[in-house]
Amino acid sequence: MVDLDAAIGFVVAHGDAVDRARLSWLRVGAPPQESILADAEVGQAPDGGWPAIWGGEVASVDATCFRLAELDDLGALGRPAARRALDWLANAQRGNGTWEEDQSLSGWAPPWATPGDPEATLYLTANAGFWLTVAGHDARSAGPFDHRVGGAYAGVVQGAAHAFAAALQDDGSWPSFLAAGWLGAAVLYRQEMYYESARIQVVLTERVRDMTPSDVTAMASALRRVGLSVDDTLLAAARRRLAQTQRSDGGWASDDGEAFNVHTTLAAIRAFR
Repeated sequence: MVDLDAAIGFVVAHGDAVDRARLSWLRVGAPPQESILADAEVGQAPDGGWPAIWGGEVASVDATCFRLAELDDLGALGRPAARRALDWLANAQRGNGTWEEDQSLSGWAPPWATPGDPEATLYLTANAGFWLTVAGHDARSAGPFDHRVGGAYAGVVQGAAHAFAAALQDDGSWPSFLAAGWLGAAVLYRQEMYYESARIQVVLTERVRDMTPSDVTAMASALRRVGLSVDDTLLAAARRRLAQTQRSDGGWASDDGEAFNVHTTLAAIRAFR
């Protein structure tokens, strides 16, 4: 069984001020200090996106989604900076429903964000579509209120869902990175494309036993974010995997090194709190 009390203790003992603010928001909805929110928003480009550290001053789809994830963990998707970023993402969608990084980032971008690469395009489509879907839950655009999934972004999210569904293989797999699978499944689930989402979830369930804690926590927290039940087959498998990999200090190891263990542990808390 996952020991959430031990996980909380790990974050308190090893996290910094931002980590503890994230924990407070996840546990009791306590709003962070303004200085912490301002730090999370620093560097935003005038057009609303955030540049990647590897891409100079050009706004990046991947970097903007990363910043939105940080703000979401602080309960800040309703702030003006997040809304500008969401509007920028929506406007950056291509006519076929997908996203791709600016061509000027070629040669700088990592594999999952390489302009013109089909695997990167599918991943960015799932990632951008996910955050615009989440925005439709509780941080709608400044436009008129819209009850559809995605709110003012409904048409954009629908386009992303159909683009991702069209790329699925016959066995439910997807021609992209592992994370694209759970992000795409989340988008499809919220679009009530349950059959397509379930096909992906079956594949993910088969892969859980070989996933790292970083992957499991990211997957579980994303799917819980769009309302998938904690008792769902995939999330039950994720919980068992996390119970197997939780360390004696209460935390989980990150793929990115010891410095990111708190981040991985916070994702577990978000998924199963």
